[in-house]
Amino acid sequence: MNKSNAYSEDKFSFKCPVCEEGILEIFHHVHDLPDGDKMLIIKFECNHCNFHKNDIIPLTTNVEAGIMTLRISCPEDLKSKIYRSPTGKLEIPELGLLVEPGPKSDFYITNVEGILERFKEAVLIFLKDMPPNDPEREKIVKILEDLDKALEGNLNFTVILTDSEGGSYILPVNASTYSFQKIDKK
Repeated sequence: MNKSNAYSEDKFSFKCPVCEEGILEIFHHVHDLPDGDKMLIIKFECNHCNFHKNDIIPLTTNVEAGIMTLRISCPEDLKSKIYRSPTGKLEIPELGLLVEPGPKSDFYITNVEGILERFKEAVLIFLKDMPPNDPEREKIVKILEDLDKALEGNLNFTVILTDSEGGSYILPVNASTYSFQKIDKK
């Protein structure tokens, strides 16, 4: 990797796993985080079908397994950073929202606002596919209303990030809103 943090590119001659006609291009970048950690950001892109996949790999993060709890009570708290590994379970109990770890999970970096936007996008897709007379529709609309309130900073809620392997972590804007409970790795 070069020291300027610019993307470097390698082209490989193997076939795209989706269309089997194009060539995958791989872009990679080492990103220095404000806390001193480094992340490897990799992007795979097909030159034929536009298949793409992004992956983020922590290079220097060594975080303990645990349950991280962040209390959100003002708009500034929405700027707290969330680093979720594929082994991290993320939940917002007040909104009934949950992301489970799994074999196809990716590591992602965002902030609390970004988490809310991800949830909102998923709920909108779910709502769009619901029949208009579905009895659950009212609950889904209420979740969307609550997500909008949360995004505006008008709803207090809790973000709980549980990672039994220790790859996830939270960088709170206000340390007094954050707590960590260590758990033994599996």
